[in-house]
Amino acid sequence: MCRCADVSGGPPLPSERLVAISDLHVGYQENRAIVDTLRPGSPGDWLIVAGDVCEFLDEFERTMRLLSERFTKVVWAPGNHELWTHPRDPSQLRGEARYRRLVEICRSLGVSTPEDPYPIWEGPGGPVVVAPMFLLYDYTFRMPGVTTVEAALALAHETGVVCTDEMLLHPDPYPSREAWCAARLKETERRLEERPGGLPTVLVNHYPLVRDPTQVLRYPQFAIWCGTTHTADWHLRFRAAAIVYGHLHIPRTSWHDGVRFEEVSLGYPREWQPRHTPPGRLRQILPAT
Repeated sequence: MCRCADVSGGPPLPSERLVAISDLHVGYQENRAIVDTLRPGSPGDWLIVAGDVCEFLDEFERTMRLLSERFTKVVWAPGNHELWTHPRDPSQLRGEARYRRLVEICRSLGVSTPEDPYPIWEGPGGPVVVAPMFLLYDYTFRMPGVTTVEAALALAHETGVVCTDEMLLHPDPYPSREAWCAARLKETERRLEERPGGLPTVLVNHYPLVRDPTQVLRYPQFAIWCGTTHTADWHLRFRAAAIVYGHLHIPRTSWHDGVRFEEVSLGYPREWQPRHTPPGRLRQILPAT
C-alpha cells in the first residue's frame, strides 16, 4: 500500500498513513465545522475514530458517512456518548440494543467496528492488526483507600463530580455496567488471542487501557468512569505497536513499558479554544514518527 515516486519524475507521493481522532462531539457547531474539514493527506489514509462522535443516531450516521466517503478505511470504537439514551434523541434504544444499532449504521457505510473481523494495516509500519474495542469500565480506577464501587460512587456524589453516564448510559439487558464490561472484556480478550498470525496490534479503545493517564485529571475521582484495571497488561500481551484512546480530553503522547499511548481527542470548544495548537489535527499512528 505504500506509494513510491511518481514514474513521471515528479516528487514522491505521500505515503499512506494510519491516523486517528476521537471525541468529535459534533453536537457543538464549532466541532462540526472542524470535522467537516477533515481530509486524508494521501489517497490511502485510514482513519481511526475512537468514540464520542455525538449523542444522536442521525448525527452519528451523518458524521460517519462523511468520514467514510473521504478515507480509504474508517475504524470506529464506541465512546460513552454514543451509548447514551438521550431524552431528545428520536431513538430511545438502550444498552446493548443501542450499541447494535450503531454497529449496523457503521456496517452500512463500510466502517469497521468491534464486531467485525479486525482489519490489517499493511502500509508503512505494518503489518499490524487494527483492533477497535468496546470494553466500557467497571469502577476499578478508584481513589487511594477507596475499596468498593459503592464507596467510589459515594465520594463522587459528595464532591459533585458525577458522570452523566449514571443517568443516560443504560446497561440493558445486563444488570450493571460492571457486568456489561466483564462480558466485553472476556469476548475481546478471546478475539485478540485469536488474531491473525499473532501479529502486532494497534489497540483502539475509547478509554485508556492503563490507569496512569488518569492521574492528570483535574478531578481524579472521575477516573472510575475511565477504564478498567483488567486491561493493565494488554499493551504487552497483545504486542501493541500503539494504543489509541480518547475520553480524557487531554491530547498527548505518553509511553508505558516502552509502548506508545496516544490520546487523540478533539474535546469541547471550551477546552480546545484556549490552546495554541490548531484543534482537530489528525494524529499519525503509523508509520511511527
